[in-house]
Amino acid sequence: MLSTSDLTRDEAISLLDLSDQMALVNERELKKLPTLRGKTVVNLFYEDSTRTKTSFELAAKRLSADLINFSAKGSSVSKGESLKDTAMTLAAGGVDAFVIRHHASGAAQTLANSGWIDVPVVNAGDGTHEHPTQALLDAMTLRQRLYGSSNTSSRDLDGVTVVIVGDILHSRVARSNVHLLKTLGARVTLVAPPTLMPNASLLGVETSYDLDAALSKNPDAVMMLRVQSERMSGSFFASEIEYSKNWGLTQARFARLNHKTLVMHPGPMNRGLEICSEAADSEQSTIKQQVANGISVRMAVLYSLISRERSIDV
Repeated sequence: MLSTSDLTRDEAISLLDLSDQMALVNERELKKLPTLRGKTVVNLFYEDSTRTKTSFELAAKRLSADLINFSAKGSSVSKGESLKDTAMTLAAGGVDAFVIRHHASGAAQTLANSGWIDVPVVNAGDGTHEHPTQALLDAMTLRQRLYGSSNTSSRDLDGVTVVIVGDILHSRVARSNVHLLKTLGARVTLVAPPTLMPNASLLGVETSYDLDAALSKNPDAVMMLRVQSERMSGSFFASEIEYSKNWGLTQARFARLNHKTLVMHPGPMNRGLEICSEAADSEQSTIKQQVANGISVRMAVLYSLISRERSIDV
């Protein structure tokens, strides 16, 4: 699971359907399945993370897998150990899957295709490249909110309109969502300052620099992205005030938003910059649901990769 661009429509829907099944497990009093008992999953995290790391950890534990949480800080990486040697060292103990988050784009693909290890690899975010499980949980959330949680089975997102707003240039979430949403039939519009808009023609979607114009078309969902200042080496906009005024989901802009338009955010949020608290905490917001669905999606991905199955008896 390296990129959402690798998924066919049927494969994506199959994973989403399996995620719905896993969600039923997470609603039970005993949130546990024996399906990966005796298997070992490594969380190989070279970047700080709260939501992604925690949800992969919960996913592995709820499938009864043994878990190794590896953090680059305080490890031999600080002494200069390479990704290759770290992975091979961990794999020597007997591992059934690696989940990797890395600051370098392409790190997950390198780990998967290098021949250093011979187990499945899940990309939990690599540089500015992709974050496939985030896109899957976003699609799962859209299916639930648009169709109802009991009516999502085998449903795509054909004709659904999604506006993705903000730091597109540095966003691996945006790239993964564009690939997956297009595969599922949705129509995507990217909105950003000119300095934070990549060559979107390569992605095959509409682009705009005018957020108000994009929202006036009453999209089914608007996804606000975090401004990733840690990945910026220069000034991409004049000030935070200017950014919020032109490309933020402000209180005034939210008040004008169609009441049926869903408000999404992958987190962590910069409240007051790209999104106001009124929008983030509203009934239109899917943010808490996205976090909860992250566990179900990652359970589905780990289960399908390690067991090679796409259905489960819950």
